[in-house]
Amino acid sequence: MTTAAPLPTLLVIPTGIGCAIGGYAGDGLPAARLLAAASGCLVTHPNVMNGASLYWSDPRIHYVEGSALDRFAAGELALRPVRRQRLGLLLDAGIEESLRLRHLQVAEGCRASLGLEIGPVVTTDRPLEVSLSRGPSGMSWGRLGQPDSLLRAGERLKALGATAIAVVSRFPDDDGSEALQAYRQGSGVDGLAGAEAVISHLLSGHLGLPCAHAPALAPLEPDPQLDPRAAGEELGYTFLACVLVGLSRAPDLVSLGADPDHRLALADPGLLWPGAIAAVVAPAGALGGGAVLACAERGVPLIAVANPCLLEVTAGALGLPALPASSYGEAAGLLLALREGISPAALTRPLAPLEPLLS
Repeated sequence: MTTAAPLPTLLVIPTGIGCAIGGYAGDGLPAARLLAAASGCLVTHPNVMNGASLYWSDPRIHYVEGSALDRFAAGELALRPVRRQRLGLLLDAGIEESLRLRHLQVAEGCRASLGLEIGPVVTTDRPLEVSLSRGPSGMSWGRLGQPDSLLRAGERLKALGATAIAVVSRFPDDDGSEALQAYRQGSGVDGLAGAEAVISHLLSGHLGLPCAHAPALAPLEPDPQLDPRAAGEELGYTFLACVLVGLSRAPDLVSLGADPDHRLALADPGLLWPGAIAAVVAPAGALGGGAVLACAERGVPLIAVANPCLLEVTAGALGLPALPASSYGEAAGLLLALREGISPAALTRPLAPLEPLLS
């Protein structure tokens, strides 16, 4: 086992673009666990960690909503690890009573079995009216018909003392569509992910709190051809348990807008601040996101992993230097090399000779 100091690393797997790893119900978790072990400190987003009824707690993994992760990478936020969060539960008024009860029972189960601090519970003053769409490329996205209602409910939860917020909104059922069948059988895109990102980005950016989203949907009929990557979504009636577990120790978001010299971060050794980011890991075809580009501007090493998706935004297309990795296992090896101070170039052959310069 390495004895070197942790190497704070970002793991980004964009949502709604059909990544072969990380595009399903928590199937990015094994990669996150491996990279956390290799780096000693991993910052990633709910899309990677959420497995519906399945979850994994690891003190080396920091669960940070996607837009907050982008702001962290850009130097606008620091992260303050905490022992626990007080979780506010925000429910969409459009959820029917039986499904609402299922979600409340999940929250009660997490209180009784896992010891999470959950409450208060607030229902929006009108249905949120979520709609789902797909772009020409097949990527998923969505709209929120009543964003002000979402924000009012979030503001109320914050005023009542919630320090992190789990959102449950009613999503349209689509159980007969070809797109859903393709996804369940391993050849499609998560049709919910784009709309989920809209909701969590909006709320977290408005409140400055850790937030994550769980869709409320009617249960589906069993599918004997189900892809293993989609199986986590079939285990229960809700997607809420993983969100509550992830948020329960999500780090506080500390704004650095009035602290450009990071004096606050330097005065509080417990803070994880943007300048500490030492590597970023992302799919080789999805390198155009805010976190990756912000890190590239500062010269942070980028590990581009072969993880097929709908995009082809590569290091070559962007003119970015990158360390290629054929798998997340190879990416973990590169992180260990960086952590131990070993040049990745020394691990490949042929090894190019030095070229002395004339004085």
